[in-house]
Amino acid sequence: MRILSVDLGTSNTVAVLSAHGMPPRVVEVDGSATMPSAVFAGEDGTLLVGRDAERRARLDPARFEPNPKRRVDEQTLLLGQDVVPVNETLAAVLRRVLEETTRQLGGEQPDQLRLTHPAEWGPLRRNVLLTSARLAGFTGPVQLVPEPVAAAAHFASFPGRALAPGQALAVYDLGAGTFDVAVVGATQNGFTVLAEDGLPDLGGLDVDQALMVHVGREVSHRDPQRWQRLLRPESTADRRTRRALQEDVKAAKEALSRLPQTEVPMPEPFTDVLVTRGELEALVRPALLRSVELLARTVASAGLTPDRLAGIYLVGGSSRLPLVGSMIAEKLGVVPVSLDQPETAVAFGAHHVSPDGISMRTQNVDGQVAAGPQYVPPPAAPRFPYPASFPSYPAPAPPKRSRKKPLIAVAVAVVVLLAAGLTYLLWPAGSAATTYSAEECGKPGQVDAQGFTGCLRQLAGSIATTSQCAAGAGSGDIAPPEGQDLGVLTTCSAPALAGAQITYVHANSAAALKEYTGRLLSSVGGDQVQAPWRGNALSGTYSAAGGKTSAVLVFTVTDRPLAGVVYQRAGSGQTASSASELADYFERTVQPGT
Repeated sequence: MRILSVDLGTSNTVAVLSAHGMPPRVVEVDGSATMPSAVFAGEDGTLLVGRDAERRARLDPARFEPNPKRRVDEQTLLLGQDVVPVNETLAAVLRRVLEETTRQLGGEQPDQLRLTHPAEWGPLRRNVLLTSARLAGFTGPVQLVPEPVAAAAHFASFPGRALAPGQALAVYDLGAGTFDVAVVGATQNGFTVLAEDGLPDLGGLDVDQALMVHVGREVSHRDPQRWQRLLRPESTADRRTRRALQEDVKAAKEALSRLPQTEVPMPEPFTDVLVTRGELEALVRPALLRSVELLARTVASAGLTPDRLAGIYLVGGSSRLPLVGSMIAEKLGVVPVSLDQPETAVAFGAHHVSPDGISMRTQNVDGQVAAGPQYVPPPAAPRFPYPASFPSYPAPAPPKRSRKKPLIAVAVAVVVLLAAGLTYLLWPAGSAATTYSAEECGKPGQVDAQGFTGCLRQLAGSIATTSQCAAGAGSGDIAPPEGQDLGVLTTCSAPALAGAQITYVHANSAAALKEYTGRLLSSVGGDQVQAPWRGNALSGTYSAAGGKTSAVLVFTVTDRPLAGVVYQRAGSGQTASSASELADYFERTVQPGT
């Protein structure tokens, strides 16, 4: 039986093969145990993957997607001028792995393919993965294995680490794109997921972004316009420079897992930046604290306490950060373990899960694929089985996951439906819970009682509901010139920042908005800080300037005429915030999604 297990990750893909009775081994692609999951769309329609894609990206970065898995919810990607379906990009990655495996097997395909996926992935995402496997040319049966189940199987495969029925393991999986946590219980014939959760906005890429922002604060004042061109490149040369800088920042992050300090090489005219492990840990500590707190809540939701776990297992390349282990030990009182290369643990673990040992959590869903492309997925099974032979696991508190009282379940469903209906009727139009497309935000639309358009409310996020807001520009210092119809403006109080306000603008045109925000920044003078931001399904850049009597931060949205302005006027005898201080305030308090 020749079994190929593939962990198609956000940044890297790992494949493990067992054949001819030999122990499982990593399939090296292009001479490495890990293959970048990157894709490059050639002008002739071919898709290059892995290191070939990264090399071509240096020539034309616009045709390059480094993390296609992170965009699994999108139907298509725009690579250069070509529109490429997401499942075809994932299929290209799997095809390269399958080609190398087939070559090593003397021209024959494996008998079975196992693909791992985040435990919380629903049917739509899982079907994208299955479709990709078929598009890649695999004709045999395919099994989908939740990543925490695979990780638990890998943990239990080590001598002295076997999990007896009734024992549970917490899996802390910090990958490049997401953070996933699960509590996995051992049964008589396999594993079952007792509780799971995750943070879609936390991963190694976000650590890279935090370090990029830090580096930008150190050097952007030297040439703000040049730094802005790096953040928003318009030429091929600028895109190449940004790509090279991103790679250097990532390399610096990885080096700081081993060294106390390192340097980030910078393009001209900027000087190289020395960064220390302490600086990196200060940048990422708030985000990692969220992950550790979620780990603690997930353990509790499984009806367990940390001291009753068989262990906390670290997987995912970003779990190498030393701060991860120390924060978990401090918060939960359990020292986590990483028994092997965290990048390969999930792929090896999928190999150790026997076909009859995959719990109902992974069987009888659209992950159990019959041979051949004619497969039609059967109905999904219940998500969280709790075998009756599990006396040592405390049953989760009903009615959250009760399967025993259909009448209660029906009543709960009715209540949920009623609540959903009331929410729909009572929630203000254009609330922070609603997202809009760039086309919908092209021009200002209907304004609500607080002066927000729906698109502005998306940009304001929690500020729209936690601060006092009213239509208009607020302070006259940032009002548009008399007679200019800039668009819709609404102003909110700025939490915990003396003498400050936050004005949101939905402009009639991008050109008018650029002129307005540029005037505000130049009127303050002083040093400036620029960096990218993202949140609430939006992304863009912010620029902060701090003078003696006033400070301003402007954050704009990349593909729509939206902006926010944090403006502070110092009182008598006081000094306004510096550009760096205002940037910190924005990231902690104002940035959508915080």
